[in-house]
Amino acid sequence: MQFEGIYTPVVTPYDDDHSIDYERLAEIIEFLIAAGVHGLISAGTTGEYYAQTMDERIALMKFFKRQIRGRVAFIAGTGALRTEESIEYARAAVETGADALLVATPPYSLPTERENALHALAIDRVANLPIILYNYPDRMGAQMGEEYLDRVGRSPNFCAIKESSGDVNRIHLLARDYPHIQLSCGMDDQALEFFAWGARSWVCAGSNFAPEIHVALYEACAQKGDFTLGRAIMSAMMPLMRVLEQGGKFVQCVKHGMSLRGLPAGPPRRPLKPLNKDDERALEQVVRVMNTTFADIQAGNSQ
Repeated sequence: MQFEGIYTPVVTPYDDDHSIDYERLAEIIEFLIAAGVHGLISAGTTGEYYAQTMDERIALMKFFKRQIRGRVAFIAGTGALRTEESIEYARAAVETGADALLVATPPYSLPTERENALHALAIDRVANLPIILYNYPDRMGAQMGEEYLDRVGRSPNFCAIKESSGDVNRIHLLARDYPHIQLSCGMDDQALEFFAWGARSWVCAGSNFAPEIHVALYEACAQKGDFTLGRAIMSAMMPLMRVLEQGGKFVQCVKHGMSLRGLPAGPPRRPLKPLNKDDERALEQVVRVMNTTFADIQAGNSQ
């Protein structure tokens, strides 16, 4: 499977009682498809999978599949503390008809690279679907290093890696030494660097509420090779990217961003709390400036 374009790890909208708001989720999915994203992910970090029951996650998979109706790629996340749970999610994804899986390191247990690779290979044996790996050591506590990549790379199902380490040297390593594993941007403030090193896809939480500018950056860099335009768009996006990557209130920011698009996604689940008023105003200002600058770029007034 070739991963091309913008893949949105979709937020999970909740009602005030923290139950899943499926009506709003349908609206969000339709909004994202209409905006031109290329794939949707259930049970990504942005979707708060860690705060959901197994029944909820499987129900969400089925809902995504029904709502998408084959119009864009559907990727199901398998992240869990235990390998056995991840296998159950993989089985459910197969039964649901997902196009691919997102496979992360089990958090908290700190597996060795061999142990982590065996975890991923166990999922692969059950599912036999295309897999995009998710390397996020800051949250998971372990790196998908060279031993890991060498082991999983023996299966052709490990098609891509969402690289979210923040280490630019990892981009170089993956692009040069593991060209058979497609490089996918997983660190928003390094998007330009990823595209310069050959990435053809970007898994980006901010595309939940700002899909147009994310699609525009992908098209400029990956499709047209116009890095002058890409730098202009990236410059407009950088303040937002800093907020999302470094603010420590990642999910809350994305959810407030949805409100700015008229698609409020409700509160995050505990232990997280919504943004306070000061943080809301700061995000709103960043988004306003970004949108104004992007409009100027589109009009040809700024490059």
